[in-house]
Amino acid sequence: MRARAVVVVVLLLLAGCSGGGGDEGPVTLRFQSLAWQEESVRANKELVREWNATHERVKVEYVQGSWSAVHDQLLTSFEGGEAPDIIHDASDDLADFAYGGYLADLTGLLPARLEEDIPRRSWETTTFGDGVYGVPFLQEPRVLVANATWLRRSGVRIPTPGHPWSWAEFRRITGQLSGGGRYGVAWPLKEPVSATLNLSLSAGGRLFHRGADGKVTVRFEAGDEVVPRTIHDQAGIDRSASPTTLGSGGSDTLPGFFGGRYAMVPLGFSYRQQIVQQAPEGFDWQVLPAPAGADGLAQGVSPQTLSVAEDSPHKKEAVAFVDFLLRPKNMVRLALGDWMLPTGTRALAYPALHTAKDDWATGTALAAHLRPAPARSVRGYAEWKDKVATPAFQEYYSGAIGLGELRERLEKDGNLVLARYQR
Repeated sequence: MRARAVVVVVLLLLAGCSGGGGDEGPVTLRFQSLAWQEESVRANKELVREWNATHERVKVEYVQGSWSAVHDQLLTSFEGGEAPDIIHDASDDLADFAYGGYLADLTGLLPARLEEDIPRRSWETTTFGDGVYGVPFLQEPRVLVANATWLRRSGVRIPTPGHPWSWAEFRRITGQLSGGGRYGVAWPLKEPVSATLNLSLSAGGRLFHRGADGKVTVRFEAGDEVVPRTIHDQAGIDRSASPTTLGSGGSDTLPGFFGGRYAMVPLGFSYRQQIVQQAPEGFDWQVLPAPAGADGLAQGVSPQTLSVAEDSPHKKEAVAFVDFLLRPKNMVRLALGDWMLPTGTRALAYPALHTAKDDWATGTALAAHLRPAPARSVRGYAEWKDKVATPAFQEYYSGAIGLGELRERLEKDGNLVLARYQR
């Protein structure tokens, strides 16, 4: 009787194991997207639906995130063991997460197609130490959006990617365009650090220098001075840059731009969508390349990225979804939805990204000049930016401090901050 009971139990257990295997539901991956523009959100959700319709065993759940809170939100979710499997972020936000062990090293997981399609300079933005912690997929150059009628009537030379303005020429031309309560340029520098550092690459600026011991120090050298000095002099000496926009965001400058108060506004390439939507009827605008320096049109970018959480139990499945999301045609859909440039060479070649309409062709011509942002691998960059660099640049641009004090604060105070992260 006892032996029979044992046999029954064993049979029930075997049946349970067999039945459980057949009844297991599909793997569910959580994909946190930071898409916010209507076209971009639609493109992302459509791609998730297309994946789910063709993959029975691996389903993706779309989770809406926010750029304004992503760093703190991710940190909380990582520490609480609740991070999404697939994480949308930007490369300049990854360093601390990568070094902290929160992101999976994608080395060996990525398909060869994807590795080969994205240029090495883009992969550098997500490489920390010996690992790759994200797939860079969208990027945007900073450009000059100009009142085309104003420039045409002024008779100034119109720059092209093949023959851009130098920084000195740019300063001179903004002076020619100014007067009578109107300004040649409006610099929206509420967040001045990334704009200044990334544009400074054109003039040979590096700011962050890594020594033989691997530690990073801040040195504000001749190449780093060109861009901030130009902005400072336009606003404080030439009166060719509106002083009131220095504390504004990009969108804040558009009403004045449309109203004929500013001839040009330096903005990210994706701002074209807002301009198309908001410009008054008949307003003629165009995209111009940012000024060039000793290193030509080079400028730093922090591409949008897709990463996989280290705690995800389904890393291979997550990478498979990323690969699907970034097939050339799909990458183009994401780029068009965000009004940005894809990193993939095959996607970048699509005719839709080379049209004169909305000046897509001008932006695409700048893609080869985009380089990793100077701060991409600097541990402690977020604190350095918030506590040291942002107030220092804001005070310099407003005229409250001079170039010497700006240098001292960036270097002396900045290196004290970075040293705490490199012990």
